[in-house]
Amino acid sequence: MEKEEELKKEIQDLEEKLEDREASLPAHSVRPQQMLVIEELEIAIEKKKKELERLIKDKTGSSVE
Repeated sequence: MEKEEELKKEIQDLEEKLEDREASLPAHSVRPQQMLVIEELEIAIEKKKKELERLIKDKTGSSVE
């Protein structure tokens, strides 16, 4: 359960960073580096969510057997 909570916290933190980055984008003339940071955050969030899904699946799968 500790690992699950840790992953949820990491996802929440990454999502907050992503929101901050998106909110700070200018309406015009977005720099490529700004978009790269956003893309990296999105990828990190997706990886953490998949890891959490696997953890939950493994946990529920092993408790059913």
